[in-house]
Amino acid sequence: MNKVNIAIAGSSGRMGRALVEAVLQAEDLRLHAALDISGSSYLKKDAGELCGSPCRVLISDDVEGALKGTDVFIDFTRPEGTLKHLELCRSRGVKMVIGTTGFTPQQKQRLSAAAKDIAIVFAPNMSAGVNVVFKLLETAAKTLNQGYDIEIIEAHHRHKTDAPSGTALRMGEVIASTQGWNLAQSAVYGRQGVTGERSPSTIGFASVRGGDIVGDHTVLFAGSGERIEITHKATSRATFAMGALRAARFLKDKKNGLFDMQDVLGLR
Repeated sequence: MNKVNIAIAGSSGRMGRALVEAVLQAEDLRLHAALDISGSSYLKKDAGELCGSPCRVLISDDVEGALKGTDVFIDFTRPEGTLKHLELCRSRGVKMVIGTTGFTPQQKQRLSAAAKDIAIVFAPNMSAGVNVVFKLLETAAKTLNQGYDIEIIEAHHRHKTDAPSGTALRMGEVIASTQGWNLAQSAVYGRQGVTGERSPSTIGFASVRGGDIVGDHTVLFAGSGERIEITHKATSRATFAMGALRAARFLKDKKNGLFDMQDVLGLR
């Protein structure tokens, strides 16, 4: 069996460790490189030891060196770092799975441009369950398109740096697109003071940050006499890691193009 060589960015972080563990347990994948930022105390340590499975792959900050022999580069870090990795992968023909959130519209355009040369799976949430929720939201938005107010509530751990979460924003995009709205014009990010009556053509967002919450998302359709709640709760980062590996396998025979988890899971 020809295994797919995987390089992982941010391998000492919470998501990075989950990715390392998942790759080491996969029979068809090989951990080719584990990366961290320069100055990290984890450099030159065995990446597998972070999850209790020594593997003789030492954590490095040499991205260019790591890309030699890499088939798929998995990145769940931050926009600035991911974009640097993107250009290096593009120049070397290395495919990417990107789970980083917090990109600006202009930064997303750079992903689209790079996808002309390499194959990329970019998704705000790699969980199979969340992507099924996206499809459920399409159905709900089509059916509950009159007389229902829409609110999106998300909760994450105290270390998350962007809000609302990328998943919450994607949920809003799915609903707005189905309703024929422009999310940039419809979104309301938090409320304070005398806000007046709620406009029926808005989507409200509320963010909670605290503790070690992995990721909770609820979309509320509130009508007269009833409310519908569509909720997804992640209790382990393993679900995101397994989704990322499915994305890496999906890219095996792709030369270029920008894909998301709807493509990977056959939901489109």
